[in-house]
Amino acid sequence: MIMKRRVPKVADLAPLMQFKKPQFDAKKRRLDAALTIDDLRTIAKRRTPKAAFDYTDGSAEAELSIARARQAFADIEFHPAILRDVSKVDTSCTILGGRSELPFGIAPTGFTRMMQTEGEYAGARAAGHAGIPFSLSTMGTASIEDVKNANPSGRNWFQLYMWKDRERSMALVERAANAGYDTLLVTVDVPVAGARLRDKRNGMSIPPALTAKTVLNALPRPQWWIDFLTTEPLAFASLDRWSGTVAELLDTMFDPTVTFDDLAWITRQWPGKLVVKGIQTIDDAKAVTDLGVDGIVLSNHGGRQLDRAPIPFHLLPEAAREVGNDTEIILDTGITSGADIVASVALGARFTLIGRAYLYGLMAGGEAGVNRTIEILAEQITRTMRLLGVASLDELTPAHVTQLQRLAPRDRHVQSQPPAM
Repeated sequence: MIMKRRVPKVADLAPLMQFKKPQFDAKKRRLDAALTIDDLRTIAKRRTPKAAFDYTDGSAEAELSIARARQAFADIEFHPAILRDVSKVDTSCTILGGRSELPFGIAPTGFTRMMQTEGEYAGARAAGHAGIPFSLSTMGTASIEDVKNANPSGRNWFQLYMWKDRERSMALVERAANAGYDTLLVTVDVPVAGARLRDKRNGMSIPPALTAKTVLNALPRPQWWIDFLTTEPLAFASLDRWSGTVAELLDTMFDPTVTFDDLAWITRQWPGKLVVKGIQTIDDAKAVTDLGVDGIVLSNHGGRQLDRAPIPFHLLPEAAREVGNDTEIILDTGITSGADIVASVALGARFTLIGRAYLYGLMAGGEAGVNRTIEILAEQITRTMRLLGVASLDELTPAHVTQLQRLAPRDRHVQSQPPAM
């Protein structure tokens, strides 16, 4: 049959010519166009000076740990169930005695106002608005009390590095307790600073140094410098101002003598929930669980400490079997999508933490950018759950996920045969 052609009528064209209203708010326009965390990263890189961006984006040495962690999430296979009623999906959960509207919270990050001047204030407000926990780092650039004021009704957690000065460390713990923080995250994977080579190559310092190189790099990013120079100087949640490199600061503060005895001592001092962050082996997961902690975070510090460290997502199934009934398991490192979070919950994590994903949003657009990060992840979580055929997080099980194998250990006891003579 030969199709007959005709002149199109105006009535036929009208439905095809619906024009979108112009968006004159440049920030909203660029954030609305971001559909993934990687899109936010692209915007962040464009708007942030190299030293600050690389501090966020980079990790230790050859950056193998973070690459492997991300690859582990890519190397999964979902197993959806069909014909389930998923018209309504509940993404909320209970974590450490409180409610979270989503199965993730904002991880503690250091030097945050250096990345974008709203820093922790933006993160805390966005977390409070979304009904998820916000974690303030010992190395944060807003005070314990100011973060509480920014998120007065939400859940605030405080992350502690044990310093060589024990009294100073515990003074922070007391301040956090007095301010109403409900959870203490004791980070145990930083006896010394990792070799973060991007920072060394960039001459990363606090405050940022104005060299010819940094000035040239700043020219296409004037807004960052305007914000940095016209707002209050960088200050820290936990120490006086510092003039020097990041690595020098970390090595001055961190204590390589911390042991399990110190951890047991801290648990007796803190009145709220206590979580140990930086667990990288099953033996250590068991050991800290035996101390009676409320939770553990499987984490290799975002790949920023020991390169070639274990992949937290790979540890998760065995950790869930060994200690999941005795303590709450939280996972971080490498999470860049809501699907990663759903897979983590399915394999036994009670909760997850996002660090870089939050900071990409912050650098892309301040508080509005953090809101966009949370929106993107929430949308992806909800969609993934629906496609899997589950209406609540409690319905997720290991049967929904297979971890595909890319790297597998060789048997250390098998020796190669010498060549024939």
